Amino acid sequence: MNSDSQNRLEELIVREVDGITNEDEKNELKNLLEKYPEFEKELLEQKKLKEVSSTMKIKNPSPEVFDSYWVRVYNRIERGIGWIIFSIGAVILITYGLFKFVEALINDSQLELIVKVGIIAILAGLVILLVSVIREKFTIRKSDKYKEVQR
Repeated sequence: MNSDSQNRLEELIVREVDGITNEDEKNELKNLLEKYPEFEKELLEQKKLKEVSSTMKIKNPSPEVFDSYWVRVYNRIERGIGWIIFSIGAVILITYGLFKFVEALINDSQLELIVKVGIIAILAGLVILLVSVIREKFTIRKSDKYKEVQR
């Protein structure tokens, strides 16, 4: 058996197991299996594996497990510290990147002044909008009396 025939046979086996073969492919698979009967075992194993895997289900933890997880103090502290450190790093990198971008923009002698002003205005507007949204989220989060209510 050459590698093309083997690849085609394996492809047909996969399609047969997935149940997406048409009549021509079924006939081609049947002919190839008659020619190479050693692959009949592989087809049967693949079908059996498909059957077993389709009946398996992952057991989801109960909602109480998730509730107790989020209530634990260490988990909340770890997540809070992680987010704070991540946020500080992101703010530092974004600020540095914006500073370098504006510095390069100002020093670029080939750009027109109006383009420079436009780009800087867009960046300033984005920063103001971002800060506004973050400030609003923090304000709402502190005063939200329904934040402990779960759906």
